[in-house]
Amino acid sequence: MFSRSGWAGMQRHGGAWSGEVVTGWAGLRASLSLVLGLGLCGVPYAGTDVGGLGGEVSPELYLRGLQLGAYLPFFRTRARAGARAGRGEPWQSGAEVLRYAREAHLERRRLLPYFMTLAHLARRTGAPYVRPLWWSAPEERALRDCEDAFLLGDCLLVAPVLAPGVDGRSVRLPRGRWYDTATERAYDGPVRVWADAPPGRIPVFARGGSVLPVLGEDGGVELEVWAPVRGRTGGGLVVPDAGDGWEEPEAERYGVRWSGARIVVEREDQDGGSQPRRPVRVRGLVEG
Repeated sequence: MFSRSGWAGMQRHGGAWSGEVVTGWAGLRASLSLVLGLGLCGVPYAGTDVGGLGGEVSPELYLRGLQLGAYLPFFRTRARAGARAGRGEPWQSGAEVLRYAREAHLERRRLLPYFMTLAHLARRTGAPYVRPLWWSAPEERALRDCEDAFLLGDCLLVAPVLAPGVDGRSVRLPRGRWYDTATERAYDGPVRVWADAPPGRIPVFARGGSVLPVLGEDGGVELEVWAPVRGRTGGGLVVPDAGDGWEEPEAERYGVRWSGARIVVEREDQDGGSQPRRPVRVRGLVEG
């Protein structure tokens, strides 16, 4: 269940839809602010309508809204009634938008195990999926003033395109090692960097040392591990989908460390460390 109305305790029953946000670039920026604000108010499952409601939606605005929505907890497009019927479907905006929309949907599907983990963490701890950049460092004023990017859990930083005619943008990275997921180039924060944002994607960065559960090519869950800084360790939590029913899934904790010239990933349990039972793919080993 989800609602566009709000009340104290609504998070116990479902999520929130941002309502009829005005169509346009200002509405797109407002959509992100709404989801961030709802998360901080204790409503972790929230999202918005791709493209807004009413008014004209350019192919560029539709695509950038869809690319943002693919990284929000609640993700949907919406067909419009009357004279604008069908404007909510990606094929209405041309072949190029359709191709890029497919790529955004495929990445959303690949990240489903991560969204499942974030859902369980939200239920158990109250931490929202979508978090402001200052989440782990509220004392840093520069991060508190950043309203055009967000953290998706602890592992990813998403920098959507919120203005027209843009093929790159400035991104402020918090303290620590971050990797551009498109190029695997490493950056050490706190720092502001320039990231390419061609029509087909928006900038996304992975935190060094993180363990990201994703769907592999065979449809099973695999561990995407981003290399920590040499001499440091990392880790992550995976809460798998238990399937139908009310059975509580078992959380899996993983540790990441360097051992000589290679990276070791271990599952942590009461008896110490053991080999992961899931496939592991290490990323972020590209120099430069």
